[in-house]
Amino acid sequence: MQEEFNLFPSGQALEALCAWSDHLKSFQQRIGKYFARCEAKGAAFDYIQALLCPVERKNGWQMAEQVGYANPYRLQHLLGRARWEEEQVCASVRDYVVEHLDDGAGILAVDETSFLKRGEESVGVGRQYCGLTGQIENCQVGVFLAYISSKGQSLIDRRLYLPKSWTTVSKRRKKAHIPSKVRFATKTGLAKGMLQSAFKAGVRPAWFVADEVYSRDASFWRWLEQEVKQPYVLTVNKRQPTPIDFKTHYAEDLVRTVPPEGWQRLSTGAGTKGERYYEWTRVKLSCRHPEGFSRWFLFRRCPEHPDDPRFISYYQVFAPSDTSLETMVGVAGQRWRIEECFQFTKDQLGLGDYEVRSWTGWHRHVTLVLAAGAFLSVLRYQAEPLAELSTPPFFSPQVRAGNLVAFKAVRGLSSGSALPN
Repeated sequence: MQEEFNLFPSGQALEALCAWSDHLKSFQQRIGKYFARCEAKGAAFDYIQALLCPVERKNGWQMAEQVGYANPYRLQHLLGRARWEEEQVCASVRDYVVEHLDDGAGILAVDETSFLKRGEESVGVGRQYCGLTGQIENCQVGVFLAYISSKGQSLIDRRLYLPKSWTTVSKRRKKAHIPSKVRFATKTGLAKGMLQSAFKAGVRPAWFVADEVYSRDASFWRWLEQEVKQPYVLTVNKRQPTPIDFKTHYAEDLVRTVPPEGWQRLSTGAGTKGERYYEWTRVKLSCRHPEGFSRWFLFRRCPEHPDDPRFISYYQVFAPSDTSLETMVGVAGQRWRIEECFQFTKDQLGLGDYEVRSWTGWHRHVTLVLAAGAFLSVLRYQAEPLAELSTPPFFSPQVRAGNLVAFKAVRGLSSGSALPN
């Protein structure tokens, strides 16, 4: 095992190995209570270990081989028929992430990702928009919730989107083992359900961020404003309406009213080529909102094309009335980090490599992937605290989480060896 940790300075390898082992045992104890039998619990721990290891493709046979099984039947039983509470495990993963990564200025982000499929039997599959290709494809779509802070980020909840063709045909529902209580829900409805679950558990982020899919549903962001009083930054379409003096105005109309001196050059954080600078401005909207809060349109334009409307991005912001433009820009610049979660869990943890077709199988596989990702995110922060990242009063646009791929390599997970146990 020493070769796996040879990137540590001399004398730290054993300490790092012990930290790995202790943290893994603590994490296992946290989720282990939701398994009815010790056989299922052991299989789940082996499943997570296989997800964390460098298996070329996280399918049943390769994962079984990685953990020393003669065949994948035990892992298949875990996903399909074993008795355990995947919803409770997912809730425990969410609480674990917030408990360890909370910095007092956390952000909840919602987004969906697609899984391309060839057949028609996998639950939720159908001809629908696929974000991977930007076209209509035969795919499944999952809606996810992520927690983002200066200490890291991790996916913490998931919902499978079911097109109406799956919720109204009893034969398909029965074959895919879709629970009777599950009904058709829009992606916004799924997002609201995950947020309600998080809020009920005591999670109260400083901000919520999402893209245009969720801002189009006015009932959704009005719920955030009126019932939850949750500050948000939502990407919107240029035709996003707002009432002014009993007339409907659109975001693209209001941006034209901003004088040239009304724009500020601000950074949304560091990118691969340095700081990402854009020009920003905002327009306060005169509409009903809770006392002490306001709503704005926030605009971003490319400095190289200041007069070209094609290079303008639009946001709707709800926040305390004294929120600064710099704070809004900083939050808007963090939504990409849920995309980084998708890329990491797909590339490194097998999020899309499942070979299950049922409702239960999909949710169980994805839950265990979220558990593996949460374990790595928290361990990374605990093993290498980011001393230079202080906790700001609001989220700093300069904060960027470290690369988990590099972290796995340093910790020996890019080799063929298993985790310490």
